[in-house]
Amino acid sequence: MRPFQDILYKINLQTIIGHTDIPVLSVEIDSRRIQKGSCFIAVKGVAGDGHLFISDAIASGAVAIVCENLPAETVPHVTYVQTNDAAKAAGMICHAFYGYPTQSLKLIGITGTNGKTTVATVLFNLSRELGISVGLISTVHNRINDQILAATHTTPDVASLNQLLHQMSDAGCEYVFMEVSSHAIHQQRISGLHFTGAVFTNITHDHLDYHKTFDEYRRVKKMFFDQLTAASFCITNEDDKNGSYMLQNTAAKKYSYSLKNAADFKGKIIDNSIMGLHMLINDQEVMFRLIGEFNAYNLLAVYGTAVSLGLDKQEVLRVMSNLHGAEGRFDWSLSPQDGVIGIIDYAHTPDALLNVLTTIKKLQKGYEQVITVVGCGGNRDKTKRKVMGATAAMYSTKAILTSDNPRTENPSQILIEMKEDMTIDLLKKVVTVEDRREAIRMAVMLARKDDIILVAGKGHEKFQEVKGVKFPFDDKAVLLEAFKELDK
Repeated sequence: MRPFQDILYKINLQTIIGHTDIPVLSVEIDSRRIQKGSCFIAVKGVAGDGHLFISDAIASGAVAIVCENLPAETVPHVTYVQTNDAAKAAGMICHAFYGYPTQSLKLIGITGTNGKTTVATVLFNLSRELGISVGLISTVHNRINDQILAATHTTPDVASLNQLLHQMSDAGCEYVFMEVSSHAIHQQRISGLHFTGAVFTNITHDHLDYHKTFDEYRRVKKMFFDQLTAASFCITNEDDKNGSYMLQNTAAKKYSYSLKNAADFKGKIIDNSIMGLHMLINDQEVMFRLIGEFNAYNLLAVYGTAVSLGLDKQEVLRVMSNLHGAEGRFDWSLSPQDGVIGIIDYAHTPDALLNVLTTIKKLQKGYEQVITVVGCGGNRDKTKRKVMGATAAMYSTKAILTSDNPRTENPSQILIEMKEDMTIDLLKKVVTVEDRREAIRMAVMLARKDDIILVAGKGHEKFQEVKGVKFPFDDKAVLLEAFKELDK
């Protein structure tokens, strides 16, 4: 419980109706979570407008309303606060309500199109191995040390996020590593938070269904770094042409990592095999369990962040050498008898798929088939579908196009769009199997000894969304099941 007036600090107040010296028991942006004594913040979102639910919130017991547009009629026992930006106010109010948790822990945000989950997860695991109390907020799950909490979004809604950070602070977490999505930045879900550090991995074609243009997507990512203070640090990928753009206006201390250019954290790949990466990092030779050039960048980001936090360089590299990546990120298994390599990866953008397939190509000895199973999600950016299809066909011996999460779209139409503009030569390498389970089984049946199967797009997800309904589905479980069936 907090006095309402105490959580309005730094909010741009335009009008106040009623008393602010009232107790508030919770702060919510979802009217369905309102209970007696709650404060409801009416945020205008992409899918809906919280102002439409003010009366519902009051009926459920809200005693305070924060909004941009005051209702035509007010209720006497309710306090109304009008502000010019309810989304921004929501972040600040929630952070204040939960006792400013980022003042007592070091919050590190990781943003970029690809690599966020791996960087955040490896940083979390590194900290745990070093005996540090730590929190993780990621696409796969949220964690407070050994406690695992379910994750529904890459970055939670503003009320849930601050409640989670409060739990982490109470648990004594020294660090929290958080994936920061472009949606969260744009919707100001991170408003009010203090970031000790920020990491930029890369930026490629993604989320244009939401941001409409690449320039807008890039601008939103940059907003995260623009908000950092001089007390923070930021680390950018020097080999991404947009890395320097991200840091143009930041007040934070700037560091960089690179495989190709001069940087504060410089890496070189000595060898890349199915056994892992053999690298030089700032002239220190290290073996890692992670595979592929894209993971070399992720490891440099992890190392740079750890060193920037003041951790011992030698200890960091020693522990990192034994760490695995995140679930569903180049997650490989061998079939029991014939040595077929099965790889599960979350690659759901053209660039991520290309990265995985080019990594696989570098692992090939020359004679193995590469069989790729991939689809595209429904109700998302349609422009990437033909690029994903062409990339799969171009870099594979056989591409099996299948359903991903069609959501409310017709899966057959998505598959048609994935083959759009393909050349005859590419189409000869493509087969369409709408049922994802059957597509994975077909890949296993087509594979010979030492071949490589890539199942891309869903990674760690444990469901498939068809016609708006989520059904249990686990790519890795289905793949391993198909391996067993073939060995019978």
